[in-house]
Formats: sequence, C-alpha cells, structure tokens
Amino acid sequence: MQSVEKLGDLCGFTADRRTSFNDAALWGVAVSAWVLAVGGGVLRAAEPDGGALQLGPGAVVQPIGFEHVRWTDGFWAQRTGVVRHVAVPAMGQLMKSGLYKPFLEHFYIAAGQAEGDYHGAAWNDGDFYKWLEAAIAAVAVDDDAQLQALIDESIAAIAAAQREDGYIHTPVLIRQRNGDATAAPFQDRFAFEMYNMGHLMTTACLHHRLTGRDDLLAVAERAAEFLIQAFRHPTPQLARNSVCPSHYMGLVDLYRTTGKRKYLDLVEHLIAMRDLVEDGGDDNQDRLPLAQQREIAGHAVRANYLYCGVADLVVETADDQLAAPLAPLWDNWMTKKAYVTGGCGALYDGASPDGSAAQDQITRVHQSYGRNYQLPHTTAHNETCANIAGVMWSWQMYLLTGEAKYVDAVETALLNSVLAGMSLGGTDYFYVNPLRVTDPLPTELRYPRTRQPFFTSFCCPPNLLRTLAQVGGYAYSMSDDGVSVNLYGGNTLDTQLAGQPLRLTQTTDFPWQGQVTITVDACPADEFAVRLRIPAWARGATVSVNGKGFGGEVSLCSFLELNRRWQTGDRIELNLPMPPVLLEAHPLIEEATNQVAVRRGPVVYCLESADLPAGVDVAAVHVPRDARLTAEYESELLGGVTTVSLTGVVRDAPAWGEQLYREAKPRDARPVDLRLVPYYAWGNRGAGEMTVWLPVE
Repeated sequence: MQSVEKLGDLCGFTADRRTSFNDAALWGVAVSAWVLAVGGGVLRAAEPDGGALQLGPGAVVQPIGFEHVRWTDGFWAQRTGVVRHVAVPAMGQLMKSGLYKPFLEHFYIAAGQAEGDYHGAAWNDGDFYKWLEAAIAAVAVDDDAQLQALIDESIAAIAAAQREDGYIHTPVLIRQRNGDATAAPFQDRFAFEMYNMGHLMTTACLHHRLTGRDDLLAVAERAAEFLIQAFRHPTPQLARNSVCPSHYMGLVDLYRTTGKRKYLDLVEHLIAMRDLVEDGGDDNQDRLPLAQQREIAGHAVRANYLYCGVADLVVETADDQLAAPLAPLWDNWMTKKAYVTGGCGALYDGASPDGSAAQDQITRVHQSYGRNYQLPHTTAHNETCANIAGVMWSWQMYLLTGEAKYVDAVETALLNSVLAGMSLGGTDYFYVNPLRVTDPLPTELRYPRTRQPFFTSFCCPPNLLRTLAQVGGYAYSMSDDGVSVNLYGGNTLDTQLAGQPLRLTQTTDFPWQGQVTITVDACPADEFAVRLRIPAWARGATVSVNGKGFGGEVSLCSFLELNRRWQTGDRIELNLPMPPVLLEAHPLIEEATNQVAVRRGPVVYCLESADLPAGVDVAAVHVPRDARLTAEYESELLGGVTTVSLTGVVRDAPAWGEQLYREAKPRDARPVDLRLVPYYAWGNRGAGEMTVWLPVE
C-alpha cells in the first residue's frame, strides 16, 4: 500500500503543507480520492478468533469486531479513509500541542512532570480518551509509526497521572498537586469523573483486544477498583454522580475483557443506586426510578448513555426486569421524538415534565428531548454526541432482540445526523445539527451554523472519530447458525463460523445504488444461514442466489434468511430499490405542517442556497406535491454524491420588517430548478441557508 507520505507527494503537498490546518480541507479531499483509488487501507493480518465478541446470555446475536471488516471501496472506504489519514492525526496533534486546550498536558501536570493549572471543560479527559480510542482503531487498520508513538506517549502519561488508589481525573488531581486542600473526588456531580473514567475503560479494553498489551488496561482496572471502594456504601449524594454514565458501558467492557465478575456486580450496584437520588429531575433521568420510566426525557446524551449502558448490562445478565423500560423508551423516541435524520435531543433549553400538573417536579432541561412531537427545525439542537449515543443504544437493542428496526435506526443516523458532524475534509465539526438554517436566525443560539475546528465543549469531534473508525463493527453480526449482513458497502469480512473460516466480499455502490453482490470466498462445509437486512424503505426488494431468484416473501424491516450449504464462489445478488420520495410528518409535528422532505433510500436530502439562483431565499421555495424527482450521481460534487433534482416554485414575499402578522395575499409564482444534496454533506461550500423541510405547493 502506498504510504501517506507518498500520497502527499502524489497530491502535490509538501511535508509542511500536510501538517497545516489551513490546508486540511484540501488534504482531506485528496485523501478521499486516493482512498477510492487504492481501496481503503490494508487490514493487518490477525489470527482468526471467530471475530465475534462473545457476549452474555441476553444477546440474541453477537457482534463482529470492526478489525475483521475491511472497507475496500466506495462510500465507507472514502469516509473512514479520511478519518484514519486526516482527522485522527490532526486531532492528535491538536490535543498534544495545546493549541486550544492542554489535553495531553493535563496528564503531565497531574503527574508532576509539568507545571500549570487545569484549563478546560470538566470532561476533557474523556475527550482525550475518545480520541485515543479512535487512534488505536486507526492503527489497527493502517500502520502509522507517528500515530503509534503518540498513542504510547499518551498511555504512559495517563498511567503516570493516576493516583495510587486508582483515582484519575485531572481537574481534581491538578488542584491537589497545586495545594488545594478542598479538592476531593465526587464533590460535584457535574465534574464528570465517572464519565471520564468510563471512556478510559472502554479505550483500554479496545487497546488490549487489538494489541494484547496490558499497560492501559491496568490503569482502567485500578480506576474500577477505586470505584468499587468509593461506592461500597452508597448515599443519595453519591448516587447523584452518575451523570452521562459512560462508566456503565466501560465497566461492562472491563468485565468482558478480564472475566472478573466484580466489575459486572459494580455496574448492577451503580444502576440500582440511582433510585436513591432525592429531588432528582428529568435532565439527568433521575426524577423517576428507572423501572418506572417509559417516556424519554431530559439531556439526550445522558439519556442515551444511560439506556445504552443498561442494555449493555442486560446483554450480560438477561435481567428481564431491568430490560423492561428499554423497548418502551426506545419506541417513544422513534415514534414521537426522532428527527427524520436520526437526530435526537430537540431542545436547547426547556422544562420537564413540561405542562405537568405536578409542578413541584418540573426541572430545567437542556440539550434535551422535548415533548412528544416537539421537533423544531431551525432551533433543533441534535448534538452530535446525542446522535452517536442513539446509534450505540439502537445497536444494543439489536443485540438484545435481533430485530431489523434497530439496525435501520443505526443506518439512518450514521448516514445523516452522525456523518453531518464532520466536514468532508475531516478537520471541522458541528456540535449541533439543525434541519434549517436561515439568515438571519430567529434568535441568538449558542453554537455556530458553520463547522469549526474546535469548541470549548470538545466532546463531539473525538466521539465522531472513534465511531467512524470502528463503523465496520456495525456491518455484520453472528449467531450459532449463521451470519447477518447489517450494513451495505464495499467491504470484505474475514472471520470464523463454527470454528471454520468465513470470508465474504460485498461489491456495491451503496448508498448511491441499491445493487449489492455478496460473494462467498470461504465458508464452513455444513449448512448455515446468511441473513440480509431488508430496510423499511426498500419496497420491491429482490434477492437471488447464483442467478436463481428467491421464491419466498421479502418483508420490509426484517432479515431475509438464506439457508443452504454454501460453496466458494456462490453469489448473492440483492436489489434494494431506492427511488427518491417525498416524506410528510405526523400532523402533531406542528413545525412540519404542509411541508415535505426528500429521502432516497436511507439518505435524507436538503436544499442549500448554494444551489439556488442568486437572490432566491430558501424560504421562498415551494415543492409541488406531485413533483417528479430524479436522481443523478455527480462525481465532482462534494466528494461524489447522488443528488435529487426537481422543479420547484418560487413565491417571493415582501419583507416582513417588524410585523408579526399581516393579511395573506396571493403571491406570484415562477418555476425554479432545484438540486438537493445529502444532508450529511451540507455546509461544505461555505456559509449559507439550508433546509430539510420545504413548504408543499
């Protein structure tokens, strides 16, 4: 494989330019082109271990590690290539340099190896751990000596900073080292100590799995031992520290990695402890005991982390009582509070339970799920971290049930609200993901409508990188009698089934085309099942094996099971029709009344002012309900995308000024040719207006 250095030479960049943030966008585009040309990197050879990460008795299906899936060409090869070759190295240098905040330097200060104070958000340790997780995943696919050196340096710094009793949280450690006698663990529930340690544990377990090394794992185990002691005798005050509880998932990971039951016992203990909270609120999901919760509310990241962590525990324990709230909560989200892009957490700020007769229970909420059907467009929050955590929760629900609807939700969010969080060049990010941008905005909002290289709250960018670096882990899953194909894209799967090699190759231009060919390159001799996910949008899907059509029913939002004695060279051909369609919203979503959105397959589209004639505002554009939609792949646009075109109508309106209401009068109409682009790619052509929802004519 050609090296990244050679790639820079081929693209005409000097070594100095390759490290310049100013050229990062161009560099990212060059990497995208190269990734498509050479095939997404070479997966380092690994001893076959089956690929399945063996989960507990609650799991209906088993995941397959991302390292067993190689994106070879097409969409995901391009996007993950940018992550590995541009985004992860650039963010590593940002975090080491202290350009914005001293992420790595904090660990040196905490260890007494440097002087200084803590400067940053309380969760910046967790941000650094998430970047480290992404970097570890990246070097598992492509050797990178410089990145590996930074990983090793980071692990050593983290280990040096850890206190002898296992406590590690640099804001407190630095205050202690600088002589602050009041600095102590768990004095502020919003210090995010548990959140940070949870991400440390998850990262350490991945590092051990991929490398066999124990240095970071030892740090994680010492942190877990500290938590065992710190929460041995819970109190209502201690119980309030489980804010944004990544530590549930981290401890479950630690149990799976080490086999030590005490870590699983600790998760059960910590979740049960939540019910001790007094005077809780919806913002942290502790107003009601977990067992009584049926409507999702409050801070969307905290909610999704909580329910994902509970689901992760249920996978290991098969605890039906603990599982009882999960499906109703997920259904409430999907049927009443989910954006068409898969985004979640509609509100910047609000109150919950809003409008309740029990006014003494109403608390302030932020970055929050709102009321049922409360889904604003322009002021939508949809934090990138919330969208990612929604993917994680949906995936855990799939592992628990094997139901295709949960993978449909994973795919929708990944291809729309999650991927939108990063620029095509790989170095700029969104914190929030609105569905409409106007000029001017109706009110001043906390986060910008253009992607930025840094936010003071830097949780989303590294979270996005670790998710995309491991997106292959969502592509397949396994059961005792077969393999399930969850996500479509050009890739190879190299794993084992029943102790025998199983190798599959997917060839497809998905999500731009719905034709998928799966070739069996190696397989067990005995009969086994290949299960194909048929998405809810794929009406008219067809399947054939070796040219012979499948004779049974192809049901939407399900897995189609093909059982046979497979042989090397067998070919499965799947056709998922994806004509562009107009969508309308439930009538109780008031902001979407008499509006439509465009979707093609799993991809949601939007209209940008960059694609309108000069002088035409996005707000003046209407769409005929019977509009003829056509799709076309444009290789030179936005890294190569399929666009949707139609003829719309422009109805100009006089300026409003300070009026709030006025008499409705007929407006002259004129036709306009419209080109819509995928939502994930919006905002890559400079600042401008954008909308997913358009008034229907």
